[in-house]
Amino acid sequence: MHPVLFFVAFFAASGDSTHFIRVNQVGYLPDAPKVAVVCALDRVPVTTFIVRDDRDRVVFGPKPAKAAGSFGPCLATYRLDFSALRRSGRYTVAAGYARSPVVRIGRDVYAGAADTLIYYLRQQRSGFNPFFKDSVHRLDGNVIDDSGHVVRYEPVSGGWADASDYLQYVATSATATFDLLMAYRDSPNAFHDEFQADGLPGPNGVADVLDEARHGLEWLLKMFPADSAMYNQLADDRDHSYFDLPINDSSDYGWGKGKQRPVYPCTGRPQGLFKYKNRSTGYASTAGKFAAAFALGAQLLPKRDSIFIALLKRKAEAAYALGVKYPGVCQTAPGRSPYFYEEENWMDDMELGAAELFALTRARRYSAEASEYARREPVTPWMGADTARHYEWYPWRNSGHFELWRNAGADDRKRLTLYYRIGLDAVTGRAANGFRIGVPFIWCSNDLMAAFATQANLYRRMSGDVNYREYEQAAVDWLFGTNPWGTSMIIGYPRGGHWAHDPHSAVAARFGPEALTGGLLDGPVYRSIFSNLRGIALHEADEYAPFNNGFIVYHDDIGDYSTNEPIMDGTASLVYLMAAYAHDSR
Repeated sequence: MHPVLFFVAFFAASGDSTHFIRVNQVGYLPDAPKVAVVCALDRVPVTTFIVRDDRDRVVFGPKPAKAAGSFGPCLATYRLDFSALRRSGRYTVAAGYARSPVVRIGRDVYAGAADTLIYYLRQQRSGFNPFFKDSVHRLDGNVIDDSGHVVRYEPVSGGWADASDYLQYVATSATATFDLLMAYRDSPNAFHDEFQADGLPGPNGVADVLDEARHGLEWLLKMFPADSAMYNQLADDRDHSYFDLPINDSSDYGWGKGKQRPVYPCTGRPQGLFKYKNRSTGYASTAGKFAAAFALGAQLLPKRDSIFIALLKRKAEAAYALGVKYPGVCQTAPGRSPYFYEEENWMDDMELGAAELFALTRARRYSAEASEYARREPVTPWMGADTARHYEWYPWRNSGHFELWRNAGADDRKRLTLYYRIGLDAVTGRAANGFRIGVPFIWCSNDLMAAFATQANLYRRMSGDVNYREYEQAAVDWLFGTNPWGTSMIIGYPRGGHWAHDPHSAVAARFGPEALTGGLLDGPVYRSIFSNLRGIALHEADEYAPFNNGFIVYHDDIGDYSTNEPIMDGTASLVYLMAAYAHDSR
């Protein structure tokens, strides 16, 4: 939308050019916390608010607005708590002359949310891509050594593109696969069967989330072809030379445009073919993720897939063994730019792999080893921190604690629950602002937002403690519009809501943003990060300029890959939480 037209529409919806009421555009479960937030661009106070129904009747209030200090561009924020309103319906929140968008309350507000996110994953498929109804990157790939020479050709076409570029990483793909499987196991009623295994429309008797997870598993098996050969990455940032669609990717890695792409093996040594190198030290961060995805897949796939399940079990054990043999991190490899996934922890990955192998085999050694890994990294290190390097503490939440808890005794359950609580305390201790947000605004902050909310949700299940429920809901609300910009961070969702229309994506540029429906955006970053990243330039005037004058920024602009690019792994992570909300409400 043209910036001037956008702002006119924005003010018209608000009814006030200086006070903006931000709400969760998807809606609120009847028994959930419900807090709208006023972002005030001046210091005129807000004292009370009311809630009106769809017949314009006041059904709640007047109630006091709680002043909550400044935050980013908001010179003042006010929390408008209408949690006591539980009746299903459609409402608007009003404070002074400001009006909110329509607010929904109902038990079904999250119905279909998880399946909507999976639309984006299908669009990201490599191999056969159902969006294009054609195969992409079918020539992958050439396994290379440290000098870039080809060691062998290995058929590894498949999996998902990582974001709007077409690189593929085991770290994010295995984590995404695990999250999809975990979501189905814990919330099966949240999913439907409307697509076939290849992603084309039509039911096949299998929940779509399991079809998508199997697509991930099949690629992971290709990236671990022999018990001693473990691959970590497909392609590198030479991919960024062209802004092509995946079906006509012009990237040239020395073998011709659109030809084979390089496959990087785990070596336990620093990697990088040009100026920049990663800091890899082992296999375990990748091996543990392989093991967890394979082991959970073996537990959940239909028993008629007995041959495939047996293969998954064997490969889970083999991957875990490599992680034990080669402890340390296997980071992604940079190409010509300095950016790569700088993962520095691996205990969490091995804990998760061991926990799933125990659940699968009941071999006590796996339980004991998982418990020891948990003791060595009780809290994911980003929690409570002001900043971190790119993907330094990945995955953003330690699912291993919950998976180990599921099969643990009473004492171990208490310990694992405490680990989660310590992390939650570290984040909520930074969340005294009006939006109740305590994550650091590093690159991919929305990943952290989803991870925090999911950890809070898991902790609530493990302990029955609801003390963090307000913060869990605040993180979800942030993703769906309760943020300074008033936008949902999921493309195309909710339908009729306000979300990105100019994401950083060649697919969206060609086919419109709806082609990326369900994709979770990177999210806002510190101004200092945005200002120092290479190659960022806004293509249009900033329609959010009044909201981008604080310490964090977000731009709905194709030129901003730091805040406005959808991400595969973050989307898959959010599937778990959305499925849990839909399942619990039923």
